[in-house]
Formats: sequence, structure tokens, C-alpha cells
Amino acid sequence: MRLLVFVLLLLMTAPSFGQNELLAKNYFDRGEYEKALTLYDKLYRKNPGRLDFFLYIIESNQQLEQFSVAEELIRKKLNSRRIIPQLYVELGYNYSLQDKDSLSNVNYRKAIEYTFENPVYSYTIGKNFEEYSLLKEAVEVYETAMKNDPNKDFNVQLARIYGELGDLERMFGTYLNLMQENPAYRSIAKRNFSQYVTEDPTNEANVILRKTLLKRSQSSPDLLYNELLSWLFIQQKQFKKAFAQEKAIFRRDPTDLTGVVDLAIIAMDEGAYEEAGDIVDFLIENAPTVQAELMGQQYRMQIQLETTQVENYAKIEQEFESLLDRYGRDGNSYELQLDYNHFLAFSYGKKEKAITNLKELTNQNLSIYQQARVKMELADVLVFDEKFNQALIYYSQIQKKVKNDVLAQEARFKVAKTSYYKGDFEWAQVQLDVLKKSASQLISNDAMELSLMIRDNSLEDSTQTALKKFARADLLALQNKNKEAISLLEDILNNHKGEKIEDEALLRQGLLFEKTNEFEKAEASYQKIIEFYKEDILADDAFFLLAQLYENKLGQPEKAKDLYEQIIYDFADSIYFVVARKRFRMLRGDAIN
Repeated sequence: MRLLVFVLLLLMTAPSFGQNELLAKNYFDRGEYEKALTLYDKLYRKNPGRLDFFLYIIESNQQLEQFSVAEELIRKKLNSRRIIPQLYVELGYNYSLQDKDSLSNVNYRKAIEYTFENPVYSYTIGKNFEEYSLLKEAVEVYETAMKNDPNKDFNVQLARIYGELGDLERMFGTYLNLMQENPAYRSIAKRNFSQYVTEDPTNEANVILRKTLLKRSQSSPDLLYNELLSWLFIQQKQFKKAFAQEKAIFRRDPTDLTGVVDLAIIAMDEGAYEEAGDIVDFLIENAPTVQAELMGQQYRMQIQLETTQVENYAKIEQEFESLLDRYGRDGNSYELQLDYNHFLAFSYGKKEKAITNLKELTNQNLSIYQQARVKMELADVLVFDEKFNQALIYYSQIQKKVKNDVLAQEARFKVAKTSYYKGDFEWAQVQLDVLKKSASQLISNDAMELSLMIRDNSLEDSTQTALKKFARADLLALQNKNKEAISLLEDILNNHKGEKIEDEALLRQGLLFEKTNEFEKAEASYQKIIEFYKEDILADDAFFLLAQLYENKLGQPEKAKDLYEQIIYDFADSIYFVVARKRFRMLRGDAIN
């Protein structure tokens, strides 16, 4: 009976205890240290074995500047039967808060010396030193522990601390040793390297890493060093040098072209088409299978599409046709065929040929996913050709074919976008409302953005006149009829002054002016948004786009820097915040760590 009563009391008090612990932490996090201290005192009295409660009591007293109380509590704990040597660090830190450096150093030494005799405490004491940014002390603890006990391994902690102390040579060296012992450390090391390495080859960290890798590769050849040199050269956008390393790796293992393929894609994404072309030629020449060779040919054509002038499009068409005659027009070459027909429709103006080709491709023996991809391209071309109803049929088929795939959600979004182009805003809104909960963050964000734009510009104008013009301008832009789109947006700005759609029209106009290389006009459009709509939803877009324009097109980095700084201070929740902060620091000349 007594046991039953005890269990019932325990069950009744447990939730209360848990709630008090959460409440105490909440008070502490909010800076209400007196309330936190009262609760932690009660919790600690009931659970004297909970060191975390004790440390919260110490820190609460310190925040309240009750240093003598904190000191008395720590000393009392140190004199108890249970040995907790990390409390010497706490005591030392308590003295440092009072600027009693000599007393703090005495206690730090006691903590360190304790680890000499008992390496088992080195992890907790070293970690404590790290928490208070006492990095040199932490290094001494970890290094000595490893000397005294060969089973101890604190290289991960040491590598990170060496970097924080600015000892980059030791940091890189320690990480390299870790990677050689265990390949699993490679991703961790690269992530940490990225905090110090920049695009600038003359940056101190870049120079030290390059010298370290070259020195090691000369004394002890290892593919790891080639891989990391390639990675470094990629960060520096020196793709020819990265290619040299990838070729060296390939010669050691001719069965694996993964690094070469990845480098080709990165170079293409960065617009380094000359270097990408050399890499792709190597890929084609050394392809172990027909499929790998075909992939290389596809990359080669993508580069040509980016670099060839309009007058040479007939030659591009001939090359595509020649490749398809060679590799076949079936499922094996379907990605090359998608690229070809996209070029025909969206660049070369041969929409009907593209539609015919894509319809024929749907009759080939394709997987369900391939069928969906081909029908998506076909529907996109039909929208481009303003055959909206036919496009909607194909988008609907895709949603049925790949129900649980993100491609189905993309098709639903394109149904909404097509309805929007048609001026059927009500049906577009129905589709967008479903997509707001999409698993794909990108689709979800796009859906919310379009939905908000339609809703905002339907409230004031029941006829939706300006919105219909705006949707038409978007379609013209899709069709590469940029001048016509700009003129229609100008019509909106002249005839719908004061309506909510005005800032949207200015932003679209700015983007189109950039496409037509009218950079001063783009600047004026973004400036108007900043001047007249600084408090509205598109303000951060205007600030960022104008900063990018100044930095990349108009050669005015100081103006760009000022705009990035405004994003940092005025738009902390903006999607551009992280990039703006990085560009601001780069333009200011900071070392990006």
C-alpha cells in the first residue's frame, strides 16, 4: 500500500517538476534572472545531482552581478565529496568577470593541471574552456591529454580551434590527417575550409591550403590531395587548374569520370564555357559507355546554345539532327531531344516542328517519369504558342501519371500559371491555394507569390483590367517579346497610377530592361520602388536587384555596398539577407570567415 501511494505521488509530481524546469529555462532565456534563480534553487534542492541546475544558478547570480554568492557556491561544491574539476574553470571565469585576472588564471591552471594527472577529465574541462572562448587553454588541455593517453583523440576539436586562433597551417594539417585516417571527415573538413577559403587565390587561407596540399602531394602522392586541390581551384573559379587535377585523378582510376562530370557542370553553371568545352571534350573522348558519351554530347550542345549567335542557329539544328541520327530518337536520347526541341521552340522560332517532334517522342517506349518530362516540355511549348487549352490537357495528364512526385506539383503550378496567362484568375487561385502546402519549398513560395499578387490586384479593380495587362506582359516576356512587354508595363504605369500593381510593374520592367541591356532604365525602375514603395513587400527585391546591377553591370561597387548594408539592417527576414551580408563583407574587404 505504501509503495502504491509513493508511485502515485511520484506520478503527480513529475509533470509539475517538468513544467518548473521549462519555466525556469524560459525565464533564463528571456533574461529574467531573478525568477529563473528562484526556480533553479528549488529544482536543485530536490535534485542535488543535477549539475546543469547548479550551473544555471551560478550564471543567474553572475548575470545579477552577485559574484561573491557565485564564488561561495562554487567553492562549497569544490569542497564536497564528488570531484568536479571543471568547476575550477567556472571559478576562474567568475573572477574574470570581476577583472581579477591573476585569480582567474590561478584557477584555470588548477583545472589544466588536473587533466595532467587525470586525462579522463580532459574532454569536459576542454569543452568548458571552449564555451568561455579560452581557446589557448583548451588547446593545452587537448594536446596534453593526447600525449599522456594515446587512446584520446581530440583532433576534431583541435582542428576547429586552430582555425579560430588563426593558426591556419595547423588547422589544415590536422584536418588532412583526419581525412587520411577516415574518409568520412572529408565533408566536415570541406565545410570548415569554406569558412576561410574565398574566391580570391591570394587570400591567406587559400595560399596556405594550396602550399600545404602541394607539399604533401610531392612527398606522399595521394588522390586526396588532388581532390582537395581541385576543390580549392573550383572555389577560386580556376577551372583549368581544377581540370588538371581531375585528369590526374582519372589517370589513376580510369573507370571513374564522376569528378570530370561534376566539374563540367560547375563550369557551365558559372558561365565558364571555354573551360567547360575542354572538359566536355575530354569526357566524350574517354567515355566508358555510349550513354556516358551521349551525356557528354548533350553538355557540348548546351554550351553551344549558350555561346552561338542567332545567325548560326541553322548549324546548331543540323548538329542536333546529326547526333539524333547517330544515337537514335528513342528513350535513350530523350534528354538530348528535350534540349533540341526546347531550342527549336523557344530560341529558333520553330514551334510547330518542336510540337511534332515531342508528340512523336511520347509514342516511344519511355518510362512513366520520362513520359511526364516530355509532356511537360510539350505543354510548355503549347503555352508559348498560346495554345492554352491543349497545354492544360497535358499538364493534367502529368498530374495523373506521377501523382506523388514533385513533377505533379510543378504541373499543377503550370496549370495555375497558364490560367493566369488566359486571364482566368479564379481558377488559377484555386490551384495556387492547393500548392501553398506543397512539399517543394520553391513551388510553395512561387504559388504564394502569384496568389498574393492576383488577390491584391483583384480587390480594388473588379474588372481586373490592370491585372489582365500584367498577365499579358508576363506572357510576352515568356515569348521573348521583351520590347512589347516593356511597352505594356509602361501602359500600366501610365494608366493605372496609384493602384497596387504599380510596384509589380516597375519590378518586372526593371528585370526586362536588364535583359535588353538597358541598365540605366533598369536602375531607374528599381530606384522608383525604393523611393515610393520602401515599406511594401517588393522593397527588398528592389534593393537587392539594384545592388546586383551596380556591382555586376554598372561598375559602382560602393553604391552596391551601401544597398547590401541597408538590406542587412532593414530587411533581416529577407531571403536576400545571407547573400547581401556576404557581398557587403566582400566589397568592404573583410576576410570572410
